[in-house]
Amino acid sequence: MNRVAKFEKVSFEQFLKDYIDVFGNVEEKKVKEIYDSILLPKRGTKCSAGYDFFAYQDFSLKPNETIKFPSGIRCRIDDDYVLLIMPRSSLGFKYRLQLDNTVGVIDADYYNAKNEGHMFIKMTNDSRNEKELIVKKNEGYAQGIFMSYGVTVDDDCDTVRVGGIGSTTK
Repeated sequence: MNRVAKFEKVSFEQFLKDYIDVFGNVEEKKVKEIYDSILLPKRGTKCSAGYDFFAYQDFSLKPNETIKFPSGIRCRIDDDYVLLIMPRSSLGFKYRLQLDNTVGVIDADYYNAKNEGHMFIKMTNDSRNEKELIVKKNEGYAQGIFMSYGVTVDDDCDTVRVGGIGSTTK
């Protein structure tokens, strides 16, 4: 089996900053407890392609609600691979759970971004049946799949990433 990546937590300082940016002012001690409980993504079975991302706290989404979830996770990825993030299949099927950017594309050089490569997962419950999505702590809500990719024979890009999301076009 080809080993191409390694999941890690971002630093507590980065997680604290990003958690407060999303959820508002929260006691640092409470955020530290959340941080300590973060589970690294893992596959559910030996033949699973996707690595499940687990919730570190309960959350719910009513129909048409959105949440931006700082995962607490970063990933070192070999240069010729990309990590694709999408909702867990069952949640997409039952609730029409969708990522707001359709599919998250995590490039290998995102690991070294200013935000430590901290992956955010922004999701919307697009249920047409008025179903509320409830995710409990330690349940999977998204999955990541590693894919190899190629470049064109005349590719000459040598730009180095500095920022986070959207930074490659700046």
